[in-house]
Amino acid sequence: MLVSAKEMLNKAKAGHYAVGQFNINNLEWAKAILLTAEEMKSPVILGVSEGAGKYMCGYKTIVGMVKGMIEGLGITVPVAIHLDHGSYEGAYKCIEAGFSSVMFDGSHYPIEENIAKTKELVAVCNEKGLSIEAEVGSIGGEEDGVIGGGEVASPDECKMIADLGVTMLAAGIGNIHGKYPANWTGLNFEVLAKISEKVGDMPLVLHGGTGIPEDMIKKAISLGVSKINVNTECQLSFAAATRKYIEAGKDLEGKGFDPRKLLAPGVEAIKATVREKIELFGSAGKA
Repeated sequence: MLVSAKEMLNKAKAGHYAVGQFNINNLEWAKAILLTAEEMKSPVILGVSEGAGKYMCGYKTIVGMVKGMIEGLGITVPVAIHLDHGSYEGAYKCIEAGFSSVMFDGSHYPIEENIAKTKELVAVCNEKGLSIEAEVGSIGGEEDGVIGGGEVASPDECKMIADLGVTMLAAGIGNIHGKYPANWTGLNFEVLAKISEKVGDMPLVLHGGTGIPEDMIKKAISLGVSKINVNTECQLSFAAATRKYIEAGKDLEGKGFDPRKLLAPGVEAIKATVREKIELFGSAGKA
């Protein structure tokens, strides 16, 4: 069922596990993630970037598709549809379209403006029963044109944003979107511990979950990270499986060119990646 991410993340924080946000790019993605979450009895968050929203013909199309899938596939686990790295305008569009959760990424604004805009959106989301994620300090890598170098957030600024009543907080701790460079220095646990101390029960979000070693993920969860975003890893596994199918000439055998057949190995690969992450994050059986 479609719910806000509030309850699932508060439970995760209290239970020392994390819920995965898996970004969706099309019908196959959404279906693979929902089926795997149901199979593993795990709550799940479907992330939608503004670019992916445009690609999938707008936010209303996405809400219609996901609601239809929840019903059609008989999904019983809690599901949130969440705007990922939303702009101020984008957040309002998603609220209007029926998303159950939004992220307002005001990290590129001066802190005063980030606070003012976040505060306003918190009031709107509270009124409508939606969860809201805010971000402090830019996170490294590239996501829809937002670029940073693995920055680290200020624990004091985190406290200022947390105090506005957001549901969850994304804070840079040296994490990066996309593939991690060879010279990456790892997550900054010292800063994470300080942020955790300042924000108390607030669930923390780790962006750029692809490529962070498992022991670091587990340590981050133990220090208060309750939501971990995964996107690139599913894309890579989908692409590898599709490449293998075509390189083996399967699309030339019988009706192998039928998209339902052509995309099936990629869908299975997404499921395997999601399964692996749900196990690592500890959310299996927590629905």
